[in-house]
Amino acid sequence: MWRASEKLMETIRHYASFPATGVSLRQMVQFGERPSPGTLFRASQFLSEELPIRLAHRVQELRELPDGLSEMPSIRKVQDWYAHSFEEIINIPRPTLPQDVKIRLARSIRGNGGESKILSETTRNPSVKEGQYRSSPAVKQNGNSSGNGSSGRNGFDSLLNSKGRGMGSPRYFVPSDDPGNWPPELDDYNQRFAKTLQQIKRRHDGVVTTVAQGILEYKRKRQRLQIDSTIQSFLDRFYMSRIGIRMLIGQHIALTEQTHAHHPNYVGIICTKTNVREVALEAIENARFVCEDHYGLFEAPKIQLICKPDLDFMYVPGHLSHMLFETLKNSLRAVVETHGADKEEFPVTKVIVAEGREDITIKVSDEGGGIPRSSIPLVWTYMYTTVDQTPNLDPDFDKSDFKAPMAGFGYGLPISRLYARYFGGDLKLISMERYVDSPLTSSF
Repeated sequence: MWRASEKLMETIRHYASFPATGVSLRQMVQFGERPSPGTLFRASQFLSEELPIRLAHRVQELRELPDGLSEMPSIRKVQDWYAHSFEEIINIPRPTLPQDVKIRLARSIRGNGGESKILSETTRNPSVKEGQYRSSPAVKQNGNSSGNGSSGRNGFDSLLNSKGRGMGSPRYFVPSDDPGNWPPELDDYNQRFAKTLQQIKRRHDGVVTTVAQGILEYKRKRQRLQIDSTIQSFLDRFYMSRIGIRMLIGQHIALTEQTHAHHPNYVGIICTKTNVREVALEAIENARFVCEDHYGLFEAPKIQLICKPDLDFMYVPGHLSHMLFETLKNSLRAVVETHGADKEEFPVTKVIVAEGREDITIKVSDEGGGIPRSSIPLVWTYMYTTVDQTPNLDPDFDKSDFKAPMAGFGYGLPISRLYARYFGGDLKLISMERYVDSPLTSSF
């Protein structure tokens, strides 16, 4: 079994002292429009520096959790996964490049005419408090304070935006302007780097369920029904960081694959024309199927979708699908359990999509009985559930964030809100007696 050496842990502590760099949705799209070997190599170099910093932050935080949580077997397992991935990235052999290639790569930093292509900063997400999801150390470099940055219309990394590590620091979102032939060493390195990222991504597939198992171990050992605010804040930071890390990894893997087969509407995993109606219909179908399977229904409660057929925007379809699926799944469960599984006809749940000047709002309205006002804050607490008994979690049962049982783990809404906030939006719950109105609001 793999174990981190003391030398590796010393290196991790060193990397954890640096702030991470934020990358926005628009910057990713601009960068990935022309994924030449030179451009991918620049991305590889950025990620070979950026990912170890983000992974090191997580290792350090997992080692310093309060009240013995760090000692739970499942938490230690996750810590080893992050340390192992850190080691793999920093040990990837880099190619020896001729001087002329180095000059070409350096020249691309400035872009055409010698002007920087770095985009202006995005605006803050009003739903996120300053430093709420900060993952970087609160230090100052070159007069600029690092930490939580800004968010808004074009997306953000709510967790790791910073003013930068200093002048001349490498930037993921500066593409190579040189379309000429690149040496095979670059393509070979790009392929090896992408393969390593694929291994890391697979290793971390079970992080959400494994950390949840660690929280269950902690609650049972300490004989506690709920987690406190310190652990809640840690989980928010941890899962938001995980979204950012997997976003960078998934985007790079997809860009590498798209050098051979390019989709006109996709830049990596980002769809420049995400059709809201198509994603919503798929989420509706999946949620109704899970509901029918869980309750043994011949037909799940009907869901009415009100959405313009041609409404599209730049987003990650998987994120939108996940948020809609989890919200709808909760609505259907409330409707079935409020009205009884033996009812012949259930009230119709409505999904209304509205496009404003700044926002796309998706409102899910059901007649599921509502939630007591005193319980609404608990909805956003991890491991809180209205199910009578939380099932045991098996990390090998669910390897994906996007597949979940009907209910019982208390993770669906808190993580869905993180996905919404990650790209500048939010998820809010408004409850009334005999009626629940749960709008999912995203700003772009």
